[in-house]
Amino acid sequence: MRCYLQAFLLCMALTLFSVLYVFNQLASTLENRGDWDPKEEGIAEKSHDTGDVLRKKPGLAGLRDRGGLDRERSSSAVKEHSDWRSHLAVVACGPRLEETLNMLKSAVLFSKKPLHFYIFAEDDLHDSFRNALDSWPRTVQTKFNFTLYPITFPKDNVKEWKKLFKPCASQRLFLPLILKEVDSLLYVDTDILFLQPVEDIWALLSNFNSSQLAAMAPEHEEPRIGWYNRFARHPYYGKTGINSGVMLMNMTRLREKSFKNDMTPVALRWEEILMPLLQKYKLNITWGDQDLLNIIFHHNPESLYVFPCQWNYRPDHCIYGSNCQQAEQEGVFILHGNRGVYHDDKQPAFRAVYEAIQKYPFGENMEASLLRPLEASLQTTTNSYCGRASHLFTKKLQQSIMSAQQDATQRR
Repeated sequence: MRCYLQAFLLCMALTLFSVLYVFNQLASTLENRGDWDPKEEGIAEKSHDTGDVLRKKPGLAGLRDRGGLDRERSSSAVKEHSDWRSHLAVVACGPRLEETLNMLKSAVLFSKKPLHFYIFAEDDLHDSFRNALDSWPRTVQTKFNFTLYPITFPKDNVKEWKKLFKPCASQRLFLPLILKEVDSLLYVDTDILFLQPVEDIWALLSNFNSSQLAAMAPEHEEPRIGWYNRFARHPYYGKTGINSGVMLMNMTRLREKSFKNDMTPVALRWEEILMPLLQKYKLNITWGDQDLLNIIFHHNPESLYVFPCQWNYRPDHCIYGSNCQQAEQEGVFILHGNRGVYHDDKQPAFRAVYEAIQKYPFGENMEASLLRPLEASLQTTTNSYCGRASHLFTKKLQQSIMSAQQDATQRR
């Protein structure tokens, strides 16, 4: 009997210490919230826009532009459609300049409605981004605004956040806290290529129910090759986890939400949950910030809207045979060339799409100078499973090109 009592007391003591540790981490997080002011960090730097009114509801109905665009973005076309602006964020560090520019180029090519780019980059990349975007033809520049931001993390944990997974990747976790005046945002990795207008995925905000505040695609469609369900040492969303390379957010809701968690019975706000979560799981996570998002939405599944794999199509969807049914039916909407496949010979079909967009000269006929060369390149990739599925890459792209060219003709 005495042994049982001793074991019980030991368990109670360990539980007490665990609770105290979590609350200590939470208290530290709350205490340091005042130490991280984006304005002090020079966050609102080098804007090429005058700002927008806070969106009061998600979807296409908000973000009324106040009309004050900079001198290079003052065309009547932008003003006419300013109510429909899509907001796109990307984080670029190291040798990601050209890849990011190609992603932005794909966004501009097919979108009919104006865009605002939020580019988070290391300081030494800012001039290169600005010079490249300002060198694009004036007719293209009228379709977008952009703002450059430095890479910024909470002061007390800069090194820990910056080295998590890939350099700067965890910056995406702090976008709701930095872009406080932005209601809704589409975050994408640098290795994303849009094969249809950005406003089409932006429109998914209108599909959110009252509890949903973010949207992502599953990490895998086929559990037999899934990573999370086979190897993860932490909670994850659903059956196969979620991939954060394309993440649509209602950030107003995200900032207001209190999240359930497995650290404390108290629900925590976004700015309160991140550091304690990292401290608890840092020895068990492999994919950094994406793993943290999986943990959060595992405990708050009602907050996530899951969109189909064609919105985030990766080599995993074709490397062992086609396993994205929605893409089979409608084509690929957004191509995600993760693991560097745009720059090596492992997946030549992915690289062919990247190079076709990169080589396309602005202003040329897209059917003749982009689609046809791409189709010819893809015909040489049929020795791989993804190459055999490459007709899915051009199915939606062809429609986007035809629609964009019709729109350009009407504008003339």
